[in-house]
Amino acid sequence: MKLLQSLAHASLLTAGIVSGNTSSDVLTDIEDTASCAQCRTLLFSLKALARFGDQAVVNALTAGCIRAGAEDEDVCKGIIDQEGPIVARTIRNVAIPSHTSDLLCTVLLAQCDVPKVRPHRVKFLKIKPNTTRPVPSGQEPIRFVHFSDVHIDLDYEVGSNTNCTKPICCRSFTPVDAPGNNSYPAGPYGDHNCDSPKTLEQSFYAAMNVFAPDAKFALFTGDIPEHHVWLVNQSSVTHSIEDTYDEMSSAFKIPVFGTLGNHEAAPVNSYPFRGVIDPISSQWVYDIASKAWSRWIGKESKAADEYGAYSYKVPNMNLRIISLNTNLFYKFNLWVYEADMQYDPNRQFKWLVDELQSAEDAGERVYIIGHMPPGVNDALHDGSNYFDQVVNRYDATIAAMFWGHTHKESFELSYSNHSDLSHLTASMVSYISPSLTPTSGSPAFRVFTVDPITFGVLDITTYSAPLEHPGYQKKGPVWSEYSSAKDTYGRLIGWTDSMSELTPAFWHNVTEAFEVDQEAFQAYYNRKGRGWETAECIDDCKKDEICQLRAAEAQYNCQVPNRRFPSDRKTRQLGIKIDGDECHSSGLANILQSIASRGAEKRLIEPKQDL
Repeated sequence: MKLLQSLAHASLLTAGIVSGNTSSDVLTDIEDTASCAQCRTLLFSLKALARFGDQAVVNALTAGCIRAGAEDEDVCKGIIDQEGPIVARTIRNVAIPSHTSDLLCTVLLAQCDVPKVRPHRVKFLKIKPNTTRPVPSGQEPIRFVHFSDVHIDLDYEVGSNTNCTKPICCRSFTPVDAPGNNSYPAGPYGDHNCDSPKTLEQSFYAAMNVFAPDAKFALFTGDIPEHHVWLVNQSSVTHSIEDTYDEMSSAFKIPVFGTLGNHEAAPVNSYPFRGVIDPISSQWVYDIASKAWSRWIGKESKAADEYGAYSYKVPNMNLRIISLNTNLFYKFNLWVYEADMQYDPNRQFKWLVDELQSAEDAGERVYIIGHMPPGVNDALHDGSNYFDQVVNRYDATIAAMFWGHTHKESFELSYSNHSDLSHLTASMVSYISPSLTPTSGSPAFRVFTVDPITFGVLDITTYSAPLEHPGYQKKGPVWSEYSSAKDTYGRLIGWTDSMSELTPAFWHNVTEAFEVDQEAFQAYYNRKGRGWETAECIDDCKKDEICQLRAAEAQYNCQVPNRRFPSDRKTRQLGIKIDGDECHSSGLANILQSIASRGAEKRLIEPKQDL
């Protein structure tokens, strides 16, 4: 590739200078990457360049990004300054070809198929007992709140441009974006092209107190900082985390059990493992989170200092909350691609087994919470598989699992036998919360009604505040009930008793109803975004969606690398559905895939020009 020819200029790169030829070669090499083999060759080239230092890679990629127009210059520079050194370190140490390098090609350029899961058996302390999920007690239910992905923009500016050139708007990035200088002014309570202003956050918490005044606790499944990933740093993220948990503490008289999202790091997604020798560390994030959580979980927060996770027995209830750090098997955490990828980073799965075994021995019920659902396309297949082994071992102890990250209201099912998916083999339900940030739909939260003994879920009510309400920007968000799971899906399959549990079998039967009832399925699909920007989902779209619902283990989710990533910035704006997810990824990966797609488009046009 041409990049190999340009390595003679590497001394200029390390001095902070990028020659026109070098940046052009990098750009051409990325544009020419249209297969797994070509991606491996590109990695070889970048590996050679990385030997001259991290800055050589950063400078070359930044120049290529700017020349391609993949993002504005400040966005190119900000993202690659943060993520480039991690990529350079990773590529410098990885063997090519290998399981790890092919994963990198999948993640950064979507050009290799996801490698098969590396076989690994999680070790358990005891043989699984012959027990099953307990039946509902019939006692008076209790309620709690689940919310996620608040993404508070502390610098949101009323009147600023909502139609900017950046990945996300509502700040005065340029004079044209300033209040009074644009035709798309941001309202005081948010916009679908922007993250949440403080006014929306405060209205959100107030609504929870109105609609669930009897809630015993709240589950918050992560992602506090805004999506301006090219601007964030340790100081701004720390301030964001502290401010938001302070707001929660002031708003609620109940405990809030939180978890770490991929945005609670700077650079975004960056959670190095213990033992990684590098100036970058996750410890500051764990310390900040531990301090914030300590007001609700006391001394148990000390475990977060080590794992970014904790286990807490709720007072006066036979319920244990286990909060996982899912960033340790998140595919856009570029630290996972060490030369020898770890089966159990930070030994978190071992810790989880220890906690679940203690809960099983004590007869406790468990809720597992975390940010990223383990079955989505963002989850590493290896880590998802190992976690699924744990879930199926302790499926009689775990009452339910709760996640966020996708910004969409949905669920996932775990199965004891992936070759026989049925109501008999459905073993666990994962509940995925909608977001506060309006980038994917109406701001929303959910109220769970559960059995006070078994903690099985009896019903879920979603509350939302559509931005399209005529009084939204003048009088503030108007919150109301959006849907009830029991009313909506119970009637679909004849499961309407208010005291019956929404079991894994219940949710599997719902997916079977979706297969034969297009109207019911389409209504579910519309509810994912709380009715905003609905689109018809039939044929392959429907098959893939139902497949995802039945795949709490990622290797079975029917998702394949998206090799048609949009090259134009407007199409890539936050909120557009890409690769089945809500644009959750690495900024650098988005840039590289955009450049590669630009090359693919040029190849389609060039033969016509020769005619």
